Amino acid sequence: MFCAIIKMKPVSLRVDVAVLLLIIAAAAASSLGNWMSIGFQGVNIINNPQAYLIGTQPLCTQLTGLSRGQFKLCLLYYDHIQYIAKGAKMGIKECQWQFRHRRWNCSTLADNSTFGNNILRVASKEAAFVHAISAAGVVHAVARGCRDGQLTSCGCSRAARPEKLQNDWRWGGCGDNVEYGYRFTMGFVDLREREYNFRRGTMEQGRKLMNIHNNEAGRRAIIHNIGVTCKCHGVSGSCTLVTCWQQVSAFREIGDYLKEKYDSATEVKINWRGKLQIKDSKTPLPTGADMVYLEQSPDYCVANERTGSMGTQGRKCNRTSPSTDGCTFLCCGRGYNSHKTWMEERCDCKFHWCCYVECKTCRKLVDMHTCK
Repeated sequence: MFCAIIKMKPVSLRVDVAVLLLIIAAAAASSLGNWMSIGFQGVNIINNPQAYLIGTQPLCTQLTGLSRGQFKLCLLYYDHIQYIAKGAKMGIKECQWQFRHRRWNCSTLADNSTFGNNILRVASKEAAFVHAISAAGVVHAVARGCRDGQLTSCGCSRAARPEKLQNDWRWGGCGDNVEYGYRFTMGFVDLREREYNFRRGTMEQGRKLMNIHNNEAGRRAIIHNIGVTCKCHGVSGSCTLVTCWQQVSAFREIGDYLKEKYDSATEVKINWRGKLQIKDSKTPLPTGADMVYLEQSPDYCVANERTGSMGTQGRKCNRTSPSTDGCTFLCCGRGYNSHKTWMEERCDCKFHWCCYVECKTCRKLVDMHTCK
């Protein structure tokens, strides 16, 4: 068996006309609630067989957080909702992983939906990351849903054969349909923002443009990380035929890429013409793949319901680390408590033919440090 990953140049994408018409025709948005919450509620509702019975409450009416236009798209693209929910949940989990050693660890006071409304209320770098990683998750999930034949309006990728692919290798198989995933996600995710109609030059309009920009940065992260997977075919492991297809990178790679964009995000402001511009003229202009933000981040040291911060009290920290997971940084100068605790781990693992691994469970006493 042989596999190879070859990076492809970004493909050209055009927005589906039907989705654009739906965007233009949509009515005003509802309250601050956000579609990302279906990352938790959507999976539970969709997995309930009662949601599909004739005469029961339609699935889309059971989902909270959708704007009026997103609700219409939910009705039109009924089979896509589980992939929107899956993508949002992927984004939530990846956010938690990427920020596990930061003061803000992708959590909120408001509820158990991780982001909630509070963290999105401040136009900070964290809000920029939330929008980007969530949009990327939906593109990823929908592209895979197309590939797997689970969506009626799309199928395998129709991406052109890469120029650098070896001539004797076959371009085929069923690749991730990133082109469709990109277009659909633009139509669904950006729809909430486009339903708002704010006065030009106001902070509200600036936030709308910021969200749309960061949604696009998330979608472009998927495009940037498209690759080609190849597989050998032949008798007894020989490689007489090689078949290749388009494949999106693992979502952890997408998260790592977007975390770098978060670290280099650009502060912007809204001008009187209703356009975003960089706040510091010495700062390089951000591209469509870069993140932007309007407000400085709070320190997230103490619990604050307004900013969505849970604070760092009680968080585990590394006493010897000089990085963001160290007690000095994570505890915000308040100090830390130390205690010993028993930890269980797998040990003395042995492989048995054929084919399983058997391990013992060992207990050891370790030092634990938590922020005061």
